[in-house]
Amino acid sequence: MTKLNRLAIGAVLALGAASIATAASARVVCVGDDCWHAKETYDYPASSRVVIHEDGWTAGPHVRWREHESRGYWRGDRWEDF
Repeated sequence: MTKLNRLAIGAVLALGAASIATAASARVVCVGDDCWHAKETYDYPASSRVVIHEDGWTAGPHVRWREHESRGYWRGDRWEDF
């Protein structure tokens, strides 16, 4: 195996490990049955009724996935930024 092949394999393995670490750090955040993934952990307002699930939590069949990119939470059908 050439040095170039070893470097290429190493780079692929490193990228794979980085993507796994990034995916593992995402939290599942829910308000009732509405859930989304959050890359950061925020201090949500108490009135939001947000529940933060750690890695390994398994969603049941009743969960409705509603992804959103900004900081906030779902209140009914409306996204509340904070």
